[in-house]
Amino acid sequence: MIVKQIWTANAYRNFNYLVACSETGEALAIDPLDSEKCLKEAKDAGWNIPQILNTHEHRAHTGGNEAVAKKTGAKLLAHKNAHDKIADMARGLGAGDIIKVGKTVELEALDTPGHTMCHVCLLSHTDQPSLFCGDTLFNAGAGNCHNGGHPAELYKTFAEQLAKLPASTTIYPGHDYIENNLRFTLDREPDNKSAREMLDKLAGQDPNRAYVSTLEVEGRINTFFRLTSPTVIAKLRETFPDLPEKPDQRTVFLKLRELRNSW
Repeated sequence: MIVKQIWTANAYRNFNYLVACSETGEALAIDPLDSEKCLKEAKDAGWNIPQILNTHEHRAHTGGNEAVAKKTGAKLLAHKNAHDKIADMARGLGAGDIIKVGKTVELEALDTPGHTMCHVCLLSHTDQPSLFCGDTLFNAGAGNCHNGGHPAELYKTFAEQLAKLPASTTIYPGHDYIENNLRFTLDREPDNKSAREMLDKLAGQDPNRAYVSTLEVEGRINTFFRLTSPTVIAKLRETFPDLPEKPDQRTVFLKLRELRNSW
């Protein structure tokens, strides 16, 4: 499996992806908002694009569909319940469905509601798994739920799916928010040495050569995975004095998401 992360350099700080089979040159375009860059990268690599996949329905992820499909004839895949939200879907995906790319690449669809209720992440069937996570999971952060989502569903996705994936899973998010997210982690957990070291290392990074984390790393730097941290809980209590002495992880997650909305 070959992964090409494409930095759009737009105001939304999008990443687009091409996932290719090394034997056939077939590539899957994931959320190809910047159609020109995606098509150029494929052409330069000698790849063809028979499939487009949208992780969810927001325009910042679907806006390049028409242009890519017009040039390539690619068929569009997205969540099975997104037919009324995403035009010209050829295949609706449910949990466990397999997307094949060429002869060598298999990606498993995960039904991951929260950011929106029709969101899929893709998990590669490779020795070291990779997760193409759209706006569900970011480096050091979690998606918002403002436009068609729900924070309680996002928590369930984190707790029941993402947290159970192999620690070695590499993370490919839909946007580059790592620097600001690390600052939020440190606002919530000032004694987090891993987050401090990561921020010092990555502040001002070139997103064309972006750092790729793993779930193991996220467990150290992402406050939405650090729900039992005494510091995180103590800091939350400063804002929410009625927080129980030993709050459950769902409560901590929801309060963190509430704070992040206006941070």
